[in-house]
Amino acid sequence: MSTGKSSQFDVNHWILRIIAYLIDSIIIGIIAGIIFIFAIAAVAFSGLFFVGYYLFFPFLFGIFEIIYFVIMEVYWGATLGKKILGLEVQNVNGNKVTFEKSFIRNISKIYWLFLLIDWLLGIVIPGQDQRQKYTDRIAGTTVVSLKQTIFAATSQPPPPPPPPPP
Repeated sequence: MSTGKSSQFDVNHWILRIIAYLIDSIIIGIIAGIIFIFAIAAVAFSGLFFVGYYLFFPFLFGIFEIIYFVIMEVYWGATLGKKILGLEVQNVNGNKVTFEKSFIRNISKIYWLFLLIDWLLGIVIPGQDQRQKYTDRIAGTTVVSLKQTIFAATSQPPPPPPPPPP
């Protein structure tokens, strides 16, 4: 388990975070898409003309992302995508993340451009822990790896050959 501060940039860590985010976004996108379709159908059948319907889906998606990420991180320590990839959200001191801290670290997920800026600031601006996006630094949280990843290089030598038969 890696809970200590990381002062060195780890590309594998960020790749895993992106993959976990994509897994979670697919889950949320399916749910938000179904609700969006029902909402559009209800508006269409009511005879009302909804001019900004195309703006509604990104807003709905962002709200669902914040709710999903906060609930999962507070109660499970990670979202489904992070659990699958062996990642966990913790306070910088290694404790479980609180509701308030999880909300602060996930507020940038309200809109994809804010999230992109959040990640870029976390990567570009040097900090004590290079695993943190910018809102992680504000919230005092970090994402840690709980197991060896498939992207990590193996540094263990192969086992020795068996002894010769007597």
